[in-house]
Amino acid sequence: MDQIEIKGKLKTYQINQALGFFILFFGVIVSIALIFPESQIQRMTNLVAGLTLVAIGGGMMLVAKTNIKKLKKLVK
Repeated sequence: MDQIEIKGKLKTYQINQALGFFILFFGVIVSIALIFPESQIQRMTNLVAGLTLVAIGGGMMLVAKTNIKKLKKLVK
C-alpha cells in the first residue's frame, strides 16, 4: 500500500470512529428514556433499541480504533 491509500483509509476509520461515538451516545439517550414511558412494552422497546444502538456504536468505535492504531504504525 502506498502512503496516499493508507491516509485515505485512516481518514475513513476516523470518520467511522466519530459516527460510532454518535450512535453510542444516541443509544445511551434512548436507554435513559426508560424513565418516561407508561407501559411495560414501551419500556422494553426503549431498552432493546437503546442497547442495540450502544452495541453497534461501541463496535464501530472499537473496530475503527484498532484499525487506526494499525495504520498509524504504517504511516511512520
